[in-house]
Amino acid sequence: MYKYLFGPVPSRRLGMSLGVDLVPKKVCSLDCIYCEVGKTTKRTLDRKEYIRIDKVKEELTHYFKNNPAPDYITFSGSGEPTLNVLIGEILQFIKQIRPDIPVAVLTNGTLLYDKNVREAILNANLVLPSLDTATEVVFQKINRPVKGLYIKKYIQGLIDFRKEFKRLIWLEIFILPGYNDTEDELTELKKVILKIKPDSVQLNTLDRPGTVSNLRGATKQELLKVSEYWNLNNIEIISSSQNRRNIPSFRSDTETAILETISRRPCTLDDLSMILGLHISEINKYLDVLELEEKIKRTELVRGVFFQVKEK
Repeated sequence: MYKYLFGPVPSRRLGMSLGVDLVPKKVCSLDCIYCEVGKTTKRTLDRKEYIRIDKVKEELTHYFKNNPAPDYITFSGSGEPTLNVLIGEILQFIKQIRPDIPVAVLTNGTLLYDKNVREAILNANLVLPSLDTATEVVFQKINRPVKGLYIKKYIQGLIDFRKEFKRLIWLEIFILPGYNDTEDELTELKKVILKIKPDSVQLNTLDRPGTVSNLRGATKQELLKVSEYWNLNNIEIISSSQNRRNIPSFRSDTETAILETISRRPCTLDDLSMILGLHISEINKYLDVLELEEKIKRTELVRGVFFQVKEK
């Protein structure tokens, strides 16, 4: 079992994706109200070697010697990967030993104002930054940034990165009804999108509860309405979880292990991760499908959200 690698995960956007986690749970520059990993425990802009990079290299070497190649290697996981000051070194290591496998960086994009961060990930094949708003008020409400991080600096970093990065940028925008879907907000977002010039604008929304109660995901019709309002030719609405089961990396044995575990007793996401030895991001993908198929249900208690098998 690996400590810093997880998956391959059945990714809706990247197929069979091997995750590389470069920060502990949950070190991030934001504390987004919709985050499926959970509340941020260390909100920071400090870049350092949060985990042993030599150990990551050892795990990658072992994986490639003993497993088939994934569709992508993806920097993602428990927090913001660009906070690890050695992300560029790991990226270069992957390119040296497996140049045939494309590398994606799943990032909130907040540190791209830093030229060192931009340079560190220039060798990636695909970068997937996020941006949920163009205004400071909504930025504070949805993303709850670390002190000293402001939306103008965040946006300028994305614009600067686009000028320097010649490969694919897929900009993810997370639509939350009642937060960032007003006409004024959407108008400001469109202005910023046109400045960033991403190859794709990917509209997404809640699949499962975030860290704040009473949030709801946008409907397909609401996402279509946003797309029509922007009238851009590079907008993609991210497909729902029901298509994840059709991805080759979806493992029925993992699904079965989750069902068997929560049939004995209700478990939180952290419980399942500890019991099954799987990364939280990986477990989330399977919970999405199981909930959609109404095989499991959730109960919110003091210690968190518990999952259990739904009675027929």
